[in-house]
Amino acid sequence: MYWKVITKEILFKGFLSIESYALQHELYAGGMTAVLNRQLMERGHAVAVLLFDPLKDRLVLIEQFRIGAKADPNGPWLVELVAGMIEDGEQAEEVVSRECKEEAGVEVNDVRELFTYYSSPGGCSEQITLYYAEVDSTTAGGIHGLATEGEDIKVIVMDYQEAMAQLACGRINSATPILALQWLQLHHAELVRA
Repeated sequence: MYWKVITKEILFKGFLSIESYALQHELYAGGMTAVLNRQLMERGHAVAVLLFDPLKDRLVLIEQFRIGAKADPNGPWLVELVAGMIEDGEQAEEVVSRECKEEAGVEVNDVRELFTYYSSPGGCSEQITLYYAEVDSTTAGGIHGLATEGEDIKVIVMDYQEAMAQLACGRINSATPILALQWLQLHHAELVRA
């Protein structure tokens, strides 16, 4: 199907950019839409890593402050996966390794790309590539992150069953860890090693 941009204006450029578009697109029934005005947040693309210890049947998760969750009744500290933005010239796998060290202080093994998805395509261009990596959970813990980026990240080691319980009750309520934990539920039996 056909679509076209009529005008584009950059409204804001900082940590992220906000762009305003006037556009038209083809209709399923035929013809074109009227001119539509849409705003788009350009944030870049990211990786996220599901860190799993198949020997201990535990996950390594992180918790950090998120402004987007400021109205959450449990507060704006969310349980998440290690994640990071892909900078110009970087390969996604390089970001996986770097972020695991920076945010959780761990080395990873058996890194596998799972899938790529749009985080919120109604208003954001960001794509996230989700990875699975094995980790020794006995080496994980503490507070991590880069002070230059304002990061204050707590590492949480959690048994698989506890993670599933937190997922089921809504305590884990951010899209990326929800998708990752649902993937883990589907593949848990083949990954865990007794």
